[in-house]
Amino acid sequence: MVRRAVALLATLIVAGCGGLADPAGGPSKGTGGIGPITFATGRDTTAYLRPLLDRWNQAHPAEHVTLLELPEAADEQRAQMVANLQAHCDCYDVLGLDVVWTAEFADAGWIVPLDRSMFPLDKLLEGVADTAIYRDRLWAAPYLSNAGLLYYRSDILKKEHLKPPKTWAELRDQATRLSAKYHMGGYAGQFLPYEGLTVNFAEAVQSAGGEILSPDARRVTMDLSTAKTALDFLVGGLKEGWIPQEALSYKEEESRLAFQEGRLLFARNWPHAYGPATHSGIAGKFEVTRLPGLTGPGSSSLGGLNLAISAYSKRQKSALDFIRYFTGRDNERLVLTQGSFPPVWADLYDDPALIRRFPYLPVLKESILSARPRPVTANYNQVSLVVSSAVSGALNLSKPVDETVADLKQQLGEVIQPGG
Repeated sequence: MVRRAVALLATLIVAGCGGLADPAGGPSKGTGGIGPITFATGRDTTAYLRPLLDRWNQAHPAEHVTLLELPEAADEQRAQMVANLQAHCDCYDVLGLDVVWTAEFADAGWIVPLDRSMFPLDKLLEGVADTAIYRDRLWAAPYLSNAGLLYYRSDILKKEHLKPPKTWAELRDQATRLSAKYHMGGYAGQFLPYEGLTVNFAEAVQSAGGEILSPDARRVTMDLSTAKTALDFLVGGLKEGWIPQEALSYKEEESRLAFQEGRLLFARNWPHAYGPATHSGIAGKFEVTRLPGLTGPGSSSLGGLNLAISAYSKRQKSALDFIRYFTGRDNERLVLTQGSFPPVWADLYDDPALIRRFPYLPVLKESILSARPRPVTANYNQVSLVVSSAVSGALNLSKPVDETVADLKQQLGEVIQPGG
């Protein structure tokens, strides 16, 4: 029902697009256009944005930016963007792209390349700029970085004289014993079948010492034994009860609320969940650490948001000026202080004043630098759908783990084959 509603909304927006970029179906020729612009991005990242946008609008009244809020889930954001871009709609000027969409949007001709010299890429966190580069060209400006963290109830662990878990065995032991003692769920991530589940599975595989695809996404490099170990960790948690069954319906927001409302001892989530938790009933009772792994600290998937210019925008000059401003250091500081989102400027993570206010910054920096980017491929959406669908079947106990990973490897091979 939700998917049908999203599809209908996308169709209505496409139908209402003002003039096509080019009668022949090509991108806009008005690359120097100046005037009011739109900024399309997911609703899950917009709560803090309006005051930041107001600063730009007050200084640039002739280039007023209007925020277009897309659905919360990344899959639905992409679907709505793609529907409009395929129709060559000029309703978007600046696009907030998940870092894994760069290759697809560039390959399709939906975004325009940027001049590297106009952006201080050398001042950003190591590896972040790579998420905006495809075939040696810069296609977007890094705006937010991201890495998964383990949120935990520090008050309960302190009471039990325990340190936060560094391994899966420690997480399993603490979640099992303490959830029963304190009548809470043990652990949850994002286990609904969507991009979030793909990320959670990829992190489990990485944290067991493996990978799913080669970095260039041309080969399936998933070792069946390692993938089975990773999936067994998650499936075992559901079978044994330290991962509650309701976690199978969790996206980021549901898992954030479950932890924030005191229903979970441990939760995997992105850093943006930190700010709201400090203003909730568990304020002062939680902390964050790196994700645990099979034998020690694990590895997150590298997340984040990049800002790109639509190839069909008629005001690309204003869009470029806005992106340069919005990814500048001063605004990036506000991204952290106003939104609790990870900035991309490296030196902000070492600022003593910011560390005092956001004590998790050193852990977050370590998590980002140790995170792995997802495969760079124009077929990433297909890859993600195959992974999340297969893993969901195993988590719901409708398919054995051994059979799941074997079938997944075969399906991935079919997706990444030329023409597949």
